[in-house]
Amino acid sequence: MAQRLLLVEDDPNLVVTLTDALGGEGFSVESFGDGAAAVNRAVNESFDAILLDVTIPGGDGYEVCGQLRRLGVRVPVLMVTGRAELEDKVKGFDAGADDYLTKPFDVKELMARIRALLRRAEAQRIHGLWEYRFGAAYVEFFGGTLIRNGARLSLSGKELQLLRYLIAHKGHAVSRAELLEKVWGYQGAVTRTVDVHIASLRQKVEDDPQNPRHILTVRREGYLFQD
Repeated sequence: MAQRLLLVEDDPNLVVTLTDALGGEGFSVESFGDGAAAVNRAVNESFDAILLDVTIPGGDGYEVCGQLRRLGVRVPVLMVTGRAELEDKVKGFDAGADDYLTKPFDVKELMARIRALLRRAEAQRIHGLWEYRFGAAYVEFFGGTLIRNGARLSLSGKELQLLRYLIAHKGHAVSRAELLEKVWGYQGAVTRTVDVHIASLRQKVEDDPQNPRHILTVRREGYLFQD
């Protein structure tokens, strides 16, 4: 599933340019030219990152970023602006921005900044996940404990890593190739390892492994975790 970016920019030419460039890199882009509309969308929808211009109608980028943080939106925010003064950058970071890119910029640099933000956000999601409750199950990743319906079950190290990765990306379909790379460290491998471990996990966390409620198969995409 493509990672979703929210582009907040009121220059229609730049919107077209960035949407095409980001789309060509595999991102799904939704754009708004008004700050208030963008805030409403970000609060009610799930995005992986936000590209936020400073000079937009409906509240400048600093106000929009601050409002997003106050409303609990924690996805990475990359501020894009023509203001290069140090005080402007400090103002952006104080408002809650994660990075700051000055116009004019090269699209390659923009892509690199976005990927870096997404990597950091992913690491924070995974490493900040110590325990989780879903359905009748409770898992403590640090201690390697899984309890379901009062029974303590044993998970292997890879089963714990796999479950942690799926939960950290809940609501998103994760491909077998991504799981092989991120959990096992394999690249380009053709193996049934993921499917075997998924089947084993389902036996331990699902009430009905043949009709799973939490670890779902998404045809042609991979696996998806849901509460």
